[in-house]
Amino acid sequence: MPFSDYRTALVTGASSGIGAAVVERLCREGLEVHALARNAEALASLAARTGCIPHAIDVTDLPAITALTGRIGFDILVNNAGVDRPRSFLNAEPDDIDLLVDVNLRAVLHLCRLVVPGMVARDRGHVINISSIAAAYNFGGNSSYHATKAAVSMLSRQLRIDAFGKRVRVTEICPGRVATDIFAHVHGDTPEIHARFIEGFELPEAKDIADAIAFAIAAPIAVNIGHMEITPTLQVPGGLSTARPG
Repeated sequence: MPFSDYRTALVTGASSGIGAAVVERLCREGLEVHALARNAEALASLAARTGCIPHAIDVTDLPAITALTGRIGFDILVNNAGVDRPRSFLNAEPDDIDLLVDVNLRAVLHLCRLVVPGMVARDRGHVINISSIAAAYNFGGNSSYHATKAAVSMLSRQLRIDAFGKRVRVTEICPGRVATDIFAHVHGDTPEIHARFIEGFELPEAKDIADAIAFAIAAPIAVNIGHMEITPTLQVPGGLSTARPG
């Protein structure tokens, strides 16, 4: 269904990075875009720049998101908010596990529960779930993150089954490394972290992910783009390690 058939959109994790880029891209299409994040100051700046409607809400605040989705029937839902606490699972902290489950998975489940039935009733809608290549590939030190993103990946497939027979589309976006400030949020905003993850690499930018999302939304109603894996050309996932017994 082209953009002209949609009116409203909700984007979570909208204060920076991919979320902010998606808000900007959808606003350019003339949608009423509701931007949700905790950072009120960043949202105010985004609203002044794009005309979006800001909501300074923690995505884990179930009463608040229930009230918001109860007032507005969203045609597009972009579940972008996410966190990571990289460490070996052998050293996992209980608060880290709870945070990742609450933000990366529980909030996505609740937002889909609150929004998708309205899409089904109206026979139109599009859910965009920002997952990760971590949903399908293994790399060290992110076990809880992998688990939550894999759950979002399966949810994305299941939603299409639950909405079968209605014009409700679901797209899972699986980015690899993207040049955003997420690494600073996770590892610390230092020159060393920038050099480790960003400097000298050829990386997709947040706007590239936003353009891919717009492409999926703009496809004809007969087309559901279910899964998009977006990585740098010079990044490949996977690998095989074999250890000798110590």
